[in-house]
Amino acid sequence: PRFLEAIETSPMRNAYALCLFAGLREGECLGLSWTQVDFQKGRITVSQQLQREKVKGGRRYIAPTTKSGKPRTIEPPPIAFEYLQAERAKQRERRLLAGPAWSNLDDLVFTDEAGTPYSVPTFYRRFKKIAASIGRPDARPHDLRHTAATVAIASGADVKSVQDMLGHATASFTLNVYAHTSEQ
Repeated sequence: PRFLEAIETSPMRNAYALCLFAGLREGECLGLSWTQVDFQKGRITVSQQLQREKVKGGRRYIAPTTKSGKPRTIEPPPIAFEYLQAERAKQRERRLLAGPAWSNLDDLVFTDEAGTPYSVPTFYRRFKKIAASIGRPDARPHDLRHTAATVAIASGADVKSVQDMLGHATASFTLNVYAHTSEQ
């Protein structure tokens, strides 16, 4: 609850909440397009991620793959879709205000006022400020993913389901990372 309260006024609130409830990596979240979100079926297809060229001043681009190299379809809890609906409404408003300056060529879910994708470093820096404000300066955005997995396991999800949600290559990897969760 403290984290959700702390992100309430952040322009990236809905992105942070989606990472928390769906277990997405930062690049997967920031690279998510509206065509990958199925509100009717309650599913999200994760098949791309936002990247930056590995040169100084490199441009952002959408990599047509995930870290594991395989797309995955996840069914996060309904609250994740509430945050997505809020983002869609906010983006529609921004698009109207921006008019011809709007530029969201990849139809991304998370953009700034002009339709430009957020950058992973900006996402990270803003998260660190929020985390510090609630006494967790050591927290990283990736920890939202760990929280999603930990909550899923604690709620009785099987390791295979958690593996699929996170996009891990093997269930044994998921088990090695999260075994401590099921032992409590």
